[in-house]
Amino acid sequence: MSADGLLKMSELAQRSGVSAGTIKHYLREGLLGDDADVVRTSRNMAYYPPHYVERITLIKRLQEDRFMPLKVIKGVLEADPDRALALVDLEDRIIERALARRETVRVGAEEIRRRYDLPDNVLERLAEIGVLTPDEQGYDADDVAIIEAMVRFRAGGYDEALGFTVYDTLRYREALQPLVEEEIRTLLARFAGEVEPERAADIIASGTEPLRELLGAMHSKLLLAELRRQAGGR
Repeated sequence: MSADGLLKMSELAQRSGVSAGTIKHYLREGLLGDDADVVRTSRNMAYYPPHYVERITLIKRLQEDRFMPLKVIKGVLEADPDRALALVDLEDRIIERALARRETVRVGAEEIRRRYDLPDNVLERLAEIGVLTPDEQGYDADDVAIIEAMVRFRAGGYDEALGFTVYDTLRYREALQPLVEEEIRTLLARFAGEVEPERAADIIASGTEPLRELLGAMHSKLLLAELRRQAGGR
C-alpha cells in the first residue's frame, strides 16, 4: 500500500478475492467508474483507490449470484451503485430467511404417506412437474401445504374420474409466476436503500399469510363474478 492509501494491483486482487486479470478486464470495460483516482507511476505500474475493493466485490456478486452479464452490471452501477449494493444485500437476506425456514420445517416422505391419503403416483407427478420440490430430507412447509390442498381437492370431488389431474396445478403456477415477478420487483424497489435488510425481511415474512388470504378471497370473488357473467351471457 502506498503512503496515501492507494493499492497496487496485487493488493487490490488480494483484498477483493478477484484475480488481477479479471480486475484488468473490469477496468477495460469501464466497470470501475472514473479512473481519475488511479495514479499511474509508469507504463506498467499504477495505484488504485481502496473503494475499488467494494466495487469489484459487488460486480463479482452480481455476476456469480445474479447471473448478470457485464453490460447489464455496468448500466446498474452507472445508475446508482449504492442502490445496487442495497438490492443485493436485501435479496441475500430474504433468500437466507427463506432457506432457513425451508430447512427447519421438513416432513419425511414416509410421514407424508402416513399422514395424507394421496397416492404415490400423484406425489411423484407433482414433483416431476416442479410443483413439489422434495429432497432427501423430505418436503418443506410449502410442499406440505400444497399436499394438504390436493387432499382436500380430491376429497371434494376434484379427481381423475372427472378429468382433474396434477397437471391442472400448472395453470395456477403459470398464472402466479408473472405476478410473483412483479411483486418482487415492487418490493425490492420500495425497500432497497430505504429499509434495513433485516427489517425488510421481517415485513415480507409477516405478509405471507395475509397475502394468501387476500389471494384466496379475491379468487373467490372473481370466480363468482365470472360464473354470473357467463350465466348472464346465456
